[in-house]
Amino acid sequence: MDMMKMMKKAKEMQAKMAQMQEEVAEMEATGVAGGDLVKVTLTGKGEMKSLAIDPSLINADDAEILEDLIIAAHNDAKGKVETAMQDKMQDMTGDLGLPAGMKLPF
Repeated sequence: MDMMKMMKKAKEMQAKMAQMQEEVAEMEATGVAGGDLVKVTLTGKGEMKSLAIDPSLINADDAEILEDLIIAAHNDAKGKVETAMQDKMQDMTGDLGLPAGMKLPF
């Protein structure tokens, strides 16, 4: 009896995982750096979709600073996507009664 319940839960989980993957692929996160002087938008798959640089930063002498700000903004956006994914996963697995910290898929 319990095995049938587990199999049913596993199928539900598989469907929820597929739906979550679609939702994550469609989501976007914007990371910022340098007090909003550099903005990077990533898709849920971590692909950079857009980059906005304040014109005040475009100076040949500041190229290294600009490069660092772009990296920082990218990492900020990526962190936001990863946090959103973890939150969705936590919501999805909460009703299964799995121990905290258990990662899926196994």
